[in-house]
Amino acid sequence: MWLADDWKEYELIDTGDGEKLERWGTYILRRPDPQVIWPIKAETALWEKVHGHYHRSKSGGGSWEFFGQIPERWKISYNKLSFYVKPMGFKHTGLFPEQAVNWKRIIEKIQRSKRPVRVLNLFAYTGGATVAAAFAGAEVCHVDAAKGMVAWAKENLALSGLGQRPVRFIVDDVLKFVQREKRRGRQYEAIIMDPPSYGRGPGGEVWKIEDELYRLVKESTEVLSPEPLFFLINSYTTGFAPTVLKNILALTVGERYGGRISTDEIGLPVSASGLVLPCGATARWECN
Repeated sequence: MWLADDWKEYELIDTGDGEKLERWGTYILRRPDPQVIWPIKAETALWEKVHGHYHRSKSGGGSWEFFGQIPERWKISYNKLSFYVKPMGFKHTGLFPEQAVNWKRIIEKIQRSKRPVRVLNLFAYTGGATVAAAFAGAEVCHVDAAKGMVAWAKENLALSGLGQRPVRFIVDDVLKFVQREKRRGRQYEAIIMDPPSYGRGPGGEVWKIEDELYRLVKESTEVLSPEPLFFLINSYTTGFAPTVLKNILALTVGERYGGRISTDEIGLPVSASGLVLPCGATARWECN
């Protein structure tokens, strides 16, 4: 498993009874997690002394309960990258800390390439991978269907001191955008995608990962440059084995360019118990 185990301003303190206890900077949040089907090993005062607790509703959804003074949003940093964190509906905070394992690899691949790199980031959300790629010196095209998330990504880029880097922010359906880029003849040395299980594009387009992922990867392969650097797929869809992503890359990018594919679960270490919380899977095609 690839672990995001070098955070300083984020910590997965404990897990149990369907919840996780996390430190985001100086604030402690308690949120549900469907992977946590084991009990709390030792109930501690920290589970009760939190700044925010997301309660899931039996009818679906849920709501936050806050204790004391907590800002609407605040900054946390991972090495030289900075992001705004904000408790939102459906338990999210605007950042997935396990993705640090992918940010590190993105930075390494781009910096070691010692050549101009254009990156296409699809389902780019609040821009974690976009900020990492821009930091490494790449030109980035950031695409997401949610206007609010794209605006948030712009703020994260500026917060990291990278506001002047060459980054295009696009609000669009990812498949339609890739098809237009192909017609325009635009090419990229690297592609990153983090597709949801289900979603809708800005025009109401329906996305179901099991129906659409292979097609999207195949279409995206058509906009790779003749000498691509990497193609990264991340998925947090429960039940998708890492080998599923590996097979898709093998049948698309691998068939055309050769290279090598590595895949594994990604996760976060739990401080209190020594356990590891699984947070999905990542597959990486790399040129060498």
